[in-house]
Amino acid sequence: MRRWIGLVKLVLDTNVLVSALLTKGTPPDQLYQAWKAHRFALAISTWQISELRRVLSYKKLQPYLNGFEASLLLENIDSLAQTVEVSAPRTESPDPDDNWILASAVESQADLLVTGDKNDLLQLKQIEEIQILNARKALSKISGAG
Repeated sequence: MRRWIGLVKLVLDTNVLVSALLTKGTPPDQLYQAWKAHRFALAISTWQISELRRVLSYKKLQPYLNGFEASLLLENIDSLAQTVEVSAPRTESPDPDDNWILASAVESQADLLVTGDKNDLLQLKQIEEIQILNARKALSKISGAG
């Protein structure tokens, strides 16, 4: 695996980041905690940061979200993640939003793209040299890479 400042580099799909806030102790949350403990580098595009802010503001999520933790996630991303600019989406997925996530992974030269999207992204399995895994498999992979 390539390294960024000595660490494996991951792109976490927006659904993984939101799940980390909603479901404590699950693989998405464990990945978020591993990132905060500097076990891997997180790459994220400015497009995805905007998407994350939009999703976190959904009224239907508000009863389940801790506002402080959501703000802290965004602050951590702003200060600790490698931010990349993506000029155009990819075309591999039927979901236009997924294509921006794919572009983020390619542009950042990530080692892994982690998603909970079983219908589209996980079906691809890989983009260029970047594996696409669910959170549980990604946890196993970074534990073995450690």
